[in-house]
Amino acid sequence: MPPILRLDIEKYHGESDVKAAYIEGLDSYAIKIASGFFNNPKLGIPSSNGLMILLDSQTGVIKSVLLDKGYLTDVRTAIAGAIAAKYLSNYDSTKAGIIGAGIQAKLQLEALTLVRKINTAYIWSRDSIKTNKFVEEINNLNVNLEVCSSAEEVLRKSEIVVTTTPSKSPLIKSDWLKKGLHITAMGSDAEQKNELDPLIIKQCDLYIPDSLSQTTILGELHHALEKNIVSSDNTYDELGNVILDSNLGRKSKDDITICDLTGTGVQDTAIARYTFNLALKKKLGIKV
Repeated sequence: MPPILRLDIEKYHGESDVKAAYIEGLDSYAIKIASGFFNNPKLGIPSSNGLMILLDSQTGVIKSVLLDKGYLTDVRTAIAGAIAAKYLSNYDSTKAGIIGAGIQAKLQLEALTLVRKINTAYIWSRDSIKTNKFVEEINNLNVNLEVCSSAEEVLRKSEIVVTTTPSKSPLIKSDWLKKGLHITAMGSDAEQKNELDPLIIKQCDLYIPDSLSQTTILGELHHALEKNIVSSDNTYDELGNVILDSNLGRKSKDDITICDLTGTGVQDTAIARYTFNLALKKKLGIKV
């Protein structure tokens, strides 16, 4: 899996990323272009966009172009968040906190309800208009929604917290941590992004990245390393390892666990292949 290629368009608060991965034994692989332009909601259009290209593993011939406008990236990211909660949060957690109010916040909460019996969700974002819209759009879930006045209030009330913002300064402070809390941080997918106080990486009982090679340069871990809060000699198991061996996960109900998601090309290949095969089965798409 090669490093992420990213182009920042700072003038318009935007970025475009290219991710790819070949999985040994599969007959196809994906290359994905995804953009995030975070001023777009003010223009009445989604912040995310993109497409995926599926290629033959043996010949490199294009098998499909999936013009999903970023939808598949949004879905696979939400699935990753749900998987993190499934394997790292306390199984009896019922109270979720969502930091942010965009499309990813909505999908993360929806996905979370598939793996935990969430009955109450606490919401906070820096944009009250987006927060109100979020509450309106999510009312189809059988979940009580409470808008909070601060990120700290969300942390105090929740058992699972998901951060979904492109923030460049920490939104969650280390002294807000409490026993049994699980945090999935999925917004820090670029060097300048940072949702968690770097001290949290040192103070938590268990830190799990999706890709250690990525989180050392892009994720929340990157900031803790940069400030010499944790040592570069430290070793961390990745989420995939925890899925394969539950002994690597949460050790007790009181553990504070952190999952640092930067997004991987493996996820893109998996969802692109699934979508392509489903389209063939349903005879969808245009053959060219």
